Amino acid sequence: MIEADNPGADERLRRIEAVTDSALSQLEVGDLLDELLARICGLLGVDTAVILLLDQHAQQLVATAAKGLEEEVRQGFRIAVGRGFAGRVAQDRQPVVLERVTPAEVVNPLLHEKGIRSMLGVPMFAGSELVGVLHVGTLTPRRFGADDIRLLQLVADRASLASQARTGNIDRTAALALQRSLLPTRLPEAVGVDMAARYVPGHHTGIGGDWYDVFTLPSGWLGIVVGDVSGHGLPAAVVMGRLRSALRAYALECDDPADALTRLDRKIQHFEAGKLATVLYALISPDRTELRISLAGHLAPMIARPGEPVDTVPLPIDLPLGTGRPRARRSTTVEFPPGALLVCYTDGLVERRDELIDIGLERLRAAIRPGPAETVCGKIMTSLGVEQPVDDVALLALRRAPAAAAAD
Repeated sequence: MIEADNPGADERLRRIEAVTDSALSQLEVGDLLDELLARICGLLGVDTAVILLLDQHAQQLVATAAKGLEEEVRQGFRIAVGRGFAGRVAQDRQPVVLERVTPAEVVNPLLHEKGIRSMLGVPMFAGSELVGVLHVGTLTPRRFGADDIRLLQLVADRASLASQARTGNIDRTAALALQRSLLPTRLPEAVGVDMAARYVPGHHTGIGGDWYDVFTLPSGWLGIVVGDVSGHGLPAAVVMGRLRSALRAYALECDDPADALTRLDRKIQHFEAGKLATVLYALISPDRTELRISLAGHLAPMIARPGEPVDTVPLPIDLPLGTGRPRARRSTTVEFPPGALLVCYTDGLVERRDELIDIGLERLRAAIRPGPAETVCGKIMTSLGVEQPVDDVALLALRRAPAAAAAD
């Protein structure tokens, strides 16, 4: 008998087509998961189906979608990996069959209240990474066979793709919201200083760990920050936001950039253990005649003084934040004459994988010409070709008003 005339083969084909139907791709992620669960309930003849996604940070499975056990999602049910039925599936990373449900093997009281008698669970993967668990249950005793396991695993694979898309969309939305809230939409107006900035993410989410900041202090000094948190995407952006806020707070308490960075270093070691960050923190005096700068592992800024070649500001570079090696930090005072231009940046502007960083620094130096800050930023971004960088890029240019303008 050929395969096409085999009723069992026909049934298997029907089942596979039901869960790989291309029309499912047209649904929103939430609707797709609901439809997959509804179809698997019908195909396997089960009474419940639940998707629990893995919270990587907490190492807990979180009920995300359900049929027949919707209350599990509404209650925000969570269970640790390794605990209970779903936790066992996640820990073993293998299908698990329970022909008879007992309190020792199933710890979720909702399953007992529902009267679940038999269960089948399979892990959900994205590549080799565990992303969740899919399990089904019946109100009558049931023996799940090899075909049932294969079909449920097929659904789990389809649900994994959908859940990854959902997570990616959430991350991108959150990242864009962070970008709007943490990066200045407008630089503050400061008498005697012309400013402009650029930010280009090197990650597909649209944000990363680089940032710039400008703020006026009650003393009249102008705070300037350019920083770079290790990592990319949303996780780096979250840490960046915390450091940005903390540094602003420390800036109100001390008038020495090195002191503020020392406090920020203690903060990152205690609350952001394992993270590293480089930071340039500078203060411009109220009369705009001088800069007070401290570098925590960050590239030194460049300065263009009227009638002089563009030069890297000669500054000592202290350790990055978060290294766990306490060392005294230093601040350096630099003259800031009328018409002088200060250019601060992160390494994504000058680093390229296939060349020494010195080449990128020379390229930046050649692109800097004294002039309005906005014009300078545009010229630098065009000259250094960072339309699609592999690393985040933050650029901040500040020019002290020329003598004639200052006199006016």
